[in-house]
Amino acid sequence: MDRKWWALIAMTLGAFMTALDNNVGNVALPTIQRELGLTISGLEWIVSGYILVFAGLMLVGGRLADLYGARRVFVTGLIIFTLASLGAGLATSGGTLIAARAAQGVGAALLTPTSLALLSQIFPDPAERGRAVGIWSVAGALSMALGPVTGGFISQNLHWGWIYLINVPIGAVTLGLALWAVRPAFTRVRHRLDLPGLTTSALALFALTYALIEGEAAGWTSPEILAAVAVTLLSATAFVLVERRSAEPMIDLSLFRARQFTGGAITSGIWSFGVFGIYFFSALWLQNVLGFSPTEAGAAFVPMALIMAVVAVLSQRISSLLGIGRTVALGMTLMGAAILMLSGVGAAAGYSDVLPWFMLYGLGGGLMVPLTAAVLSGMPAGRSGVASGVLNVFREVFGLLGITVLGALLTARQAASDGPPLTAFLEGYQFTLVIAAVVVLAGIPVALSTLRESRTPKKEERPQTVMAGSAN
Repeated sequence: MDRKWWALIAMTLGAFMTALDNNVGNVALPTIQRELGLTISGLEWIVSGYILVFAGLMLVGGRLADLYGARRVFVTGLIIFTLASLGAGLATSGGTLIAARAAQGVGAALLTPTSLALLSQIFPDPAERGRAVGIWSVAGALSMALGPVTGGFISQNLHWGWIYLINVPIGAVTLGLALWAVRPAFTRVRHRLDLPGLTTSALALFALTYALIEGEAAGWTSPEILAAVAVTLLSATAFVLVERRSAEPMIDLSLFRARQFTGGAITSGIWSFGVFGIYFFSALWLQNVLGFSPTEAGAAFVPMALIMAVVAVLSQRISSLLGIGRTVALGMTLMGAAILMLSGVGAAAGYSDVLPWFMLYGLGGGLMVPLTAAVLSGMPAGRSGVASGVLNVFREVFGLLGITVLGALLTARQAASDGPPLTAFLEGYQFTLVIAAVVVLAGIPVALSTLRESRTPKKEERPQTVMAGSAN
């Protein structure tokens, strides 16, 4: 087999590791909570710490690849991610686990954008590159199918640390393949890292996350939370000002002048908000309220992921018939309806009561796959790579908000309940699902108004796709 196809395997394995890490741990959260004595906010930090660093540094990963070469940055990210996975698997306290998860986020931020860049360099032929990116994208769907059931099986039959330790042998194999097979030519594209943009964006994300996760415990009007909100606003404002004046900005703000790109970014973010929220809190709900074992809870997500993968394959044909705006709006409608119906499932429900709405959600999620390619196809020549990075960041940031915002609402509702703990959790969970459904349904008019035109990607520049279901 040609060495470039071995390189594709390495890129796909690297992407699979980062996507799997978003999905494998959620089902194990109740077990981790019991063994480490964590609160809901502590669990949120385990997930959000990874996403926060991942989103905050993803553009930096792409910039470092432009400065020092995609292969070098990919290998560095792979080593960091593998070693951090080892640390997470051996963690004996919540603080150690959160720190290891943050380190995993650093590795993932270097892995994901550089793997896409490497595919473009290794496969210059548009037809081959299209097939390669398609194979690479399958990693996200596989992680959604395998992640929850693998995490459930491990947490029920083995020590929960193995949900992270499984990355170590995968990382070792991927590293060997990458060092042998990945050898693209390197041309320096950028000359600056944009440290002001990195600093202000990371500070805004961290302050916002801290305020949302700790707000209920510390008090929403407490000095520390008000200070965090102020830091968020000031840092976000500074970021916009810095990027407008930078010669080589992290985010080219002129992209948002295009209606289709702005609408697509917002719609993509709303989709991610719903995906991250439902995966995180539903894993707790299935086990703590409905009494599922970890393995049963993980298996409950498999039909959703499989349907999403099948529909994703057919979604291009559907969008060619309906148009991208209508296809995405239909997907948002199905997802919102599924979340709303799940909010009515009571404590005495069983798997048969949950399955139809999970499947409906997967059907809607699969229809969202053509969104990225359709949006990027409208970009001027030479800008699809930058636009792809921005869409990735939107998905991660909105996914982070899905966990933190819904978590804050759930905690507040739970604290206000007079019922026993499980009843209070169920009330809070159902309330947050209603809010999540409203947010997802709000994406329908956005999609219809901004994605009216469907354009075919140019042969000379196939847009880089964002991995489906990566809840990276």
